[in-house]
Amino acid sequence: MTTASMLDVPPVGRAAAFSAGFGQRVLLTLDTEEEFDWTGPFRRTGYGLSHVEAIPRFQAFCETLGAHPVYLVDWPIVQDQRAVDIIGDAVRRGTADVGVQLHPWVNPPFDEDVGVHNSFAGNLPPELEAAKFMALRDGIENAFGTAPLIYRAGRYGLGPHTAELLKRAGIRVDTSVRPLFDYSDQGGPDYRRHPLSPYWVDGAMRLLELPVTSVHSGLLRGMGGPVQRIGEQLPRGMGMLSRLGLLERIALTPEGVSSEEAVRGIDIALDLELPLLVLSFHSPTLAPGHTRYAATEAGVEAVYGWLSTVYAHLEARGVRSCCVADIIASTGG
Repeated sequence: MTTASMLDVPPVGRAAAFSAGFGQRVLLTLDTEEEFDWTGPFRRTGYGLSHVEAIPRFQAFCETLGAHPVYLVDWPIVQDQRAVDIIGDAVRRGTADVGVQLHPWVNPPFDEDVGVHNSFAGNLPPELEAAKFMALRDGIENAFGTAPLIYRAGRYGLGPHTAELLKRAGIRVDTSVRPLFDYSDQGGPDYRRHPLSPYWVDGAMRLLELPVTSVHSGLLRGMGGPVQRIGEQLPRGMGMLSRLGLLERIALTPEGVSSEEAVRGIDIALDLELPLLVLSFHSPTLAPGHTRYAATEAGVEAVYGWLSTVYAHLEARGVRSCCVADIIASTGG
C-alpha cells in the first residue's frame, strides 16, 4: 500500500476512534529548541541555549498541574548536556515524554542551502530529509535511553515523503499539522482544510496525526474555512472579521493568544467533541528576551498565568491530561 502524503487532506473515513474510557483529554507539547532571531535569516550557527536553565521550573510547574509535557527536542537541544539531564530526569520519572522536532538548518548533514524554502524539512530531497531525521532520532534515543514515538516538523514543515520516513523510523504519532494555518506564501504547507480531530495518515493505521488545536470562533464560524480564505485575500481582512465578531481563529497557545481567548477556544473544541486538545508553544518563551511573546520577566509570568487559567478551566470541564502512551493505547495504534 502506498503511503498517503501528509500534505493531502485525508478522507472522512480516516478519523481516529479512541477507546470509550478515553473521554476528552489534553496533551501539552513544547517545541524544545535553540534561541534564534525569528525575524532574521536562518543560520546554522549563532544560536543560544541559555533558556534551558528555565526548564526545571516549567517541569515542576507541570507536575503541580498534573500535566505531562512532551518535549519535542531538536538537534541543538540533544547536543546540550544540561538539557539532556533536565529533560531526561523527567522522562525517567515518568512525568514527561520526549519526541522529535527537526530544524533542518541546524541539523546535520549540512548538504542544502540555508534559506526559507529549505527551512521546511519536507521541501528537502527525500534522502536528505531522511538523513537529518535519522541522525536526530538516533541521537535522541542515545541521549535519553528511549526511542521517540512522536514527531513534529519544525515550522510544521511536512512533505510528500515524510509519512513513509516516520513509519520506517518507528514513529507512531505525528503532530505537525496545524489546521486553519497556511504557510504556502513561504513555500510551506497549507493546512487550512485539514481536520481538527485526530486521524490516521493512511488506511494502514500505523501513523496517527494529532493536529495542533486551532478553532474558529464568531458568528460565521460555521462557514469558517471559506470565510477565512476570503478574509485573507483582503488587506487586514481577518482583523476586521475578528473586530466585528464574525470570525476569529484561536490557537491553543500562550504565544499571542490571551487566556480568555484560549478558554473560549477550549469550549468550542469540546463542543465539537474533539477527543484530544493539543496545546503548544516554544521553549525559549520560558525565559525573557528570546521571543516576542515573553520579552520581559512579566511576559514569562504571563505564560505561567495562562497555563494556570487554562488548566483550571480544563479541570472544571472534566478534561484530563494524557501522555503519548495513553494515546497509542487508546487508538489501538
